[in-house]
Amino acid sequence: MQVVFAVETAVREVILPDKINLASLGNKTPHVHWHVIPRFSHDKHFPNSHWGEAVRESHMPQLNATQKQLLADKIKAHIDSAFSSN
Repeated sequence: MQVVFAVETAVREVILPDKINLASLGNKTPHVHWHVIPRFSHDKHFPNSHWGEAVRESHMPQLNATQKQLLADKIKAHIDSAFSSN
């Protein structure tokens, strides 16, 4: 969970979402993985589940290369910090 929370923190800092959805799925193949989903009040599913039916049209901007690198750097820094504090 430390990694999930570290990724969530990085996403909040870089992407500035209105909220974050966390989901753990593994319905068909036994395994663990998490989804950290930034949500915005203007996304096409908000406030419903990201996997639900769309309630509006929306075109979310994509991250540019600089934003992607910043997010990757923040994720690494937060994960490193989470494990160095143990």
